[in-house]
Amino acid sequence: MTLKDLAAKPRGRREFLKMTGMLGAAAAFSATVAACSSPGTGAASSAAGGATHLEAGISYALSTGFDPMTSSGATPFAANMHIFEGLVDLHPATRERYLALAAAEPTQVNDTTWEIKLRSGAKFHNGDAVTVDDVVYSFERVLDTKNASLFAQFVPFIKTVAAKGTDTIVFTLNYAFPLFPTRISVVKVVPKKLASADQKAFDAAPVGSGPYKLISATKDDKIVFEKFADYNGTHTAKADKMTWYLLSDAAARVTAAESGRVSAIEDVPYLDVDRLKSKMNVESVQSFGLLFLMFNCESGPFADKRVRQAFHYATDTQTIIDRALLGNAKPATSYVQETHPQYVKAATVYGYDQARAETLLKEAGVTNLEIELLTTDTSWVKDIAPLLLESWNKLPGVKVTMQNLQSGALYTERVDTGKFTIVAAPGDPSVFGNDLDLLLSWWFRGDVWPTNRFRWSKSAEYKSLQGMLDAAVKAKDEAGAVAAWTQAIDLISDEVPLYPVLHRQLPTAWNEAKLEGFKPLPTTGISFVGVTPKA
Repeated sequence: MTLKDLAAKPRGRREFLKMTGMLGAAAAFSATVAACSSPGTGAASSAAGGATHLEAGISYALSTGFDPMTSSGATPFAANMHIFEGLVDLHPATRERYLALAAAEPTQVNDTTWEIKLRSGAKFHNGDAVTVDDVVYSFERVLDTKNASLFAQFVPFIKTVAAKGTDTIVFTLNYAFPLFPTRISVVKVVPKKLASADQKAFDAAPVGSGPYKLISATKDDKIVFEKFADYNGTHTAKADKMTWYLLSDAAARVTAAESGRVSAIEDVPYLDVDRLKSKMNVESVQSFGLLFLMFNCESGPFADKRVRQAFHYATDTQTIIDRALLGNAKPATSYVQETHPQYVKAATVYGYDQARAETLLKEAGVTNLEIELLTTDTSWVKDIAPLLLESWNKLPGVKVTMQNLQSGALYTERVDTGKFTIVAAPGDPSVFGNDLDLLLSWWFRGDVWPTNRFRWSKSAEYKSLQGMLDAAVKAKDEAGAVAAWTQAIDLISDEVPLYPVLHRQLPTAWNEAKLEGFKPLPTTGISFVGVTPKA
């Protein structure tokens, strides 16, 4: 199978962004978009006049706004899958690519030129027509370095975007990129008139062209959507109204599911899986979503890779999986999980080996080491953190203390200011796409992570890695790409500036008596794309 084939039809069940830790740099979102609706009485309840209503329990708070150029929180990103469209999109559950605002498959004119026709009659939620100018603007704002979009690192191959007539967009590339037809799904189309006039206002009150429009969003409460009657794409909303209750407390989510208040919840606590199975559907899907260790590589003990390696060897991962996650994860044997279609086993695999850890610390000249572990306050990470300390404090001369922080505070106050030594946090960029280049690019391209967070970008190894990643995406066939990606993974597994400890399985619960067509996601979030409420 060639890279072009991979672009045409992504393989495997792919996973989404456990974004809380990964994406904590964004500022907290606190705007109330509009007046909130009253709580529902059932997951697929009927409102006045027979209107249908979908209700769900969501695990994560509104940590960012909704502008798809900058939105990075797990919950707003999941919401945006219903609000916005790209030219092409990936189905949230199946990860299959489908035409969204594109009227037909992208046409390759030559190695570095692609053309895409716009879907006729598409409208934004305010009634304005979607135009080629809106599409051009949406890509250009992401590519503009002044906007510091997190998504620019996914589309470095795009040189220019231009309108051709009233229905065609022309992309000129910096180099041939066979994954173009799928990768452009990372950019969502916004109305130029609104987004350019007041970006902050647009971030709080987004207007897209998707099947649902946002009615209100209240931090720590709920998000309310309504069906967009003028939507003319392939995934028409099946309910008149949709409400997501923001239930970060795990017990509250389970109670909402058991009581019938909601028909689906994400992030089922592992301890509650068996009990919920007696009342509704529960399925755990293997994900890319990982727990990673991230080190400050610029200064202190972790500037030496041997110390970084030592802490990986000193981590009793299987005990963590068995005790904290009740078996719902797999130890990392590579950068991606073993079910990923492009999985290759890393040259260095960190099985639990305290003796090896002690040797590495001795070789690095580390004797009396006192450090603080920072973690996010995500419930399953908080369950894991004491076991990390238990493993690491067995090392002679090592004393580790711990502090749990809200994700935003962890990154903005500590990590981004360099006031940390080691972080354990969740992450999952696979919501954007499942190809290995994208998953590697999230943490190892651009400045956000390598320069401003784990501070590894000045190293010779970082420069070598960039060459490997470039070679993979410019390879003429899959074999060449796989060879370059393998080199990259081997280098990262040896250097471990940021590297997974485990890949989680994600349990979702839903009531099939109230939902038709619902599928659990291999990512965080809930999707009601194509889901019909039952009476």
